[in-house]
Amino acid sequence: MNKRLIARLDVKGPNLIKGVQLEGLRVIGDPQEYAKKYYEQGADEIIYLDIVASLYGRNNLVDIISHTAEHVFVPITAGGGIRSLDDVRQLLRAGADKIAINTAALQNPDLIRQVAETFGSQCMVLSIEAKRTPEGKWEAYAESGREHSYKDAVEWAQEAVELGAGEILLTSIDKEGSAKGFDYDLVKAITKVVNVPVIASGGMGSPKDLVKVAKESHADAIAFANVLHYNKYTISDIRKYALEHGVQVRND
Repeated sequence: MNKRLIARLDVKGPNLIKGVQLEGLRVIGDPQEYAKKYYEQGADEIIYLDIVASLYGRNNLVDIISHTAEHVFVPITAGGGIRSLDDVRQLLRAGADKIAINTAALQNPDLIRQVAETFGSQCMVLSIEAKRTPEGKWEAYAESGREHSYKDAVEWAQEAVELGAGEILLTSIDKEGSAKGFDYDLVKAITKVVNVPVIASGGMGSPKDLVKVAKESHADAIAFANVLHYNKYTISDIRKYALEHGVQVRND
């Protein structure tokens, strides 16, 4: 099974932004332009996350998704501020293929079941933002890493899959924006206990990190932002390196 290479775009209002540990946000540019660029470079998928939507109780993604869907013809996942089936419906109508939910699912786990039953499990992506605890485990956080949930991230992943989540977007808060590599232990802990695809996110600094998280932690897909936004690598560079190092990805 090919590992998917996914461009992750965090947005705040109309802007593509990038932070470190989900804080200290810096404006990068127009998210639609970047999504088109990454699609043309060969991204297998695009993930859009409105990282302040749940904080302000709004969702700005509908317009961004509808414009992006006119130019980008790979699956698009949208997340941030999604609280109801109606929110999901709006984003799917705008052109999203999958919906990522974090805060609302932590507050009301039954929302996972409702989305899976109404739109299909393949549409319901559980977004987990996890931080290592002093005991060496991981806690899932709400509100883009700002609020404790007091839920163990590994147990929460298992519970969500039982409720109908068809995929997990797993972001390490500790590693996010660091460009120092993924939290390999976290990814491995989750891939070991769930039978749905896991997207590793947070920390990629070079294609070496992708090879390691794919081979050692068994991630099914890898999402990255930093290396693309700052033009360190193109998706073509990353794909070529992965293939040369024995990671099965789509070979154009």
